[in-house]
Amino acid sequence: MRLLHSATALAATSVLALALTACGNGSGNDTSGGQSSAPTSSSSAAADGGATAENAGATKDAGSGTGSSGSSAAGSGSGGGTGTSGDGTGTSRCHTAGLGFSFGSGDGKISSSDDQQQLPVVLKNKTSAACTIEGFPGVDLKSSGGSWSLTRSSATPKKITLAAGGSATFTITYLPWNQGSGTEFKATSVVVTPPNETTSTTLAWPGGSVLLQDGATHPGTYTGPVGS
Repeated sequence: MRLLHSATALAATSVLALALTACGNGSGNDTSGGQSSAPTSSSSAAADGGATAENAGATKDAGSGTGSSGSSAAGSGSGGGTGTSGDGTGTSRCHTAGLGFSFGSGDGKISSSDDQQQLPVVLKNKTSAACTIEGFPGVDLKSSGGSWSLTRSSATPKKITLAAGGSATFTITYLPWNQGSGTEFKATSVVVTPPNETTSTTLAWPGGSVLLQDGATHPGTYTGPVGS
């Protein structure tokens, strides 16, 4: 009977010990679970997120700085108005309003010869500042019956700087009309538009009729560039 009680007490003690051991293990798991990797990762992510936000702010500021630099560059470009004047030296392009137009010496009036004639047209800078001019002028012969836009020669234009009061010329080469030579164009005036301009000046044509060749591939009447 005493042995039975001892065995029973021993068994109860073993069960209690196992229960206490089990409770101790459970507490350890809970403690470890309370420090799980998820919250730790979350904290790291928050820290990284803060750093990323700061970096993003720095990137934004850098972008703003770049934008400002770009704006400054654009400002320099647009501020260089002299760069758009034509020659990059601060000299502006010659405009129609600032030029005087006249015929120069040469063949003068159209002769009775059927040979080509040369008529220089003088462009004078009437302003108080130098200007540049380059290219072919627009030249239109006018008659009571219509208009004839002259073709250009094969000469190469060159840039010319006209000082205040300075002048340059271009040449109108034309073929006079003679009885039986072809279609007569009774020119009465010539309209001149300086290179790169849209405003024209009209001068009285200083001669007689011109042989009309407005459809010819290589007409005998044409204009040269300024400086020719």
